[in-house]
Amino acid sequence: MRITHSDEQEEFRRVLRRFLEDHSPPAEVRRLMETSEGVDPEVWRRLCDELGLPSLHVPEEYGGQGFSFVELGIAMEETGRALLCAPLFASAVLATGAILEGATETRKKELLPSLASGETIGALALTEPDGRWDPASVRTTARAGDGAFLLDGVKSFVLDGHSADLLVVAAREPGSAGDAGLSLFSVAGDAEGLLRRPLASADATRKLARLEFSGVRGELLGERGTAGPALARTLDLAAIALANECVGGAQRVLEASVEYAKTRVQFGRPIGSFQAIKHRCADMLLDVELARSAALYAAAAVAEGSDEVPALASLAKAFASDAYVDVAAANIQIHGGIGFTWEHDAHLYFKRAKSAEVFLGDPTHHRELLAQRLGVSP
Repeated sequence: MRITHSDEQEEFRRVLRRFLEDHSPPAEVRRLMETSEGVDPEVWRRLCDELGLPSLHVPEEYGGQGFSFVELGIAMEETGRALLCAPLFASAVLATGAILEGATETRKKELLPSLASGETIGALALTEPDGRWDPASVRTTARAGDGAFLLDGVKSFVLDGHSADLLVVAAREPGSAGDAGLSLFSVAGDAEGLLRRPLASADATRKLARLEFSGVRGELLGERGTAGPALARTLDLAAIALANECVGGAQRVLEASVEYAKTRVQFGRPIGSFQAIKHRCADMLLDVELARSAALYAAAAVAEGSDEVPALASLAKAFASDAYVDVAAANIQIHGGIGFTWEHDAHLYFKRAKSAEVFLGDPTHHRELLAQRLGVSP
């Protein structure tokens, strides 16, 4: 299994990094955090038209570029490094992933081309007020109606659910439990009976929403009552994408710490010359490199169709999100007094790290999943 990047993949990284340095600097991130949409439409259009980010891993027959999950991992790493404010994760990873894994060929050909082009922005509505990233916890119901299904229930913590054009909704037949009776439905963002409310969160670079369904018309995406495995696969792939995003953010935080340690002078010498700072930066480097290895290996496993993907997804997510939080916290400490001010960029990364820690399930959840998948826990 190849766990290094080719020259072409590294060139893609360089092009994307240059674009994001120009269009997603901290000042722009702060500006977009204060908007209700959380995205610059022109930058999103260029990300789609010039760089093709939403279409990277979508097969060519559905309007995509047909690259592997490794290229998507590079995109996630670089957008995480830049704290990009855009619906890339919600649309290209979660919504597109759910359709690729759980929709019929007819529905894929109908929905994926516009998602791949960025013309349509999608979101996955899975979690409910209990916040559990577990398909078996879904309580939203789907009743067969006149030529479609009528959805009733509440979804919460839906990434970019406030503005998505297309919602992929997990719901179950009344009276069913577990994976039984669980299906995926497509719902228009402006559907009658749908109420969308933005949610306040510590990390304003990610926009979350509460969605209330009251007899909302939904169209079945795949075979009725069989969405459990597709959702599980979607969440595993999303966890790997998020692990790569965490690595990008952690790497930028490490660089900021080292840069500051070299230039901040105390007692007549750079603070980086003091043993405590040097050792802390070395620990941060170790955390980042180990997280990178786990995230890259997991992405390569997806690209090669390995049956280890479920275990690797939980391993990568748990390790990378833990590493990101630790490195982001150390960055604040290394910056000293200035690092503890809310206006400092260190807090942008710390808040993203904390939101990534619980997004798609916290490290404890994924360690338990890993134990189950390795057969060492019942």
